Amino acid sequence: MIGFAGAALIISGGGSGFRMDYLPGYGLALICALTWSSYSVLSRLVGDAPTQSVTVFCIGAAALSLPLHLMFEDTVFPQSALGWGSILLLGLGPVGLAFFVWDIGVKQGDIQLLGAASYAAPLLSTVVLVVAGVAPLSATLGIAAILVTGGAMIAARASLRKNPNSTGA
Repeated sequence: MIGFAGAALIISGGGSGFRMDYLPGYGLALICALTWSSYSVLSRLVGDAPTQSVTVFCIGAAALSLPLHLMFEDTVFPQSALGWGSILLLGLGPVGLAFFVWDIGVKQGDIQLLGAASYAAPLLSTVVLVVAGVAPLSATLGIAAILVTGGAMIAARASLRKNPNSTGA
């Protein structure tokens, strides 16, 4: 809960949080969270499936996304090197390699620690935006960082207590 509070603080920007006019977006985010958590649990249950099978899911998502993008969105290409670099880094990291690493972690790693560490994603994304000069450094970010790190440390301690021979990985 501590890590979740930190992630929520980053996402809300320290503001009042919930707004009724964003309800459709919140609903879609909830569906995404349930889809991702279901995928993660099912991946753990079918641990013998090769990690390379993640490629099939990525291709499927791309195949479904392209026609929806063409029907409902305007295509806008980046106008700067920062924009193109961001697309490249997103494709290599969070939208590429991360899926494969997550699959390995879910099947072979400490699931409790992995879940707690996943709250670092919005924190790391925000830090990248601050370093790139796109977002300001703020007290809200500092508090969120403490909450996310504290939540992960508590989960790591609980995992180590549960399995004293574990290295946490």
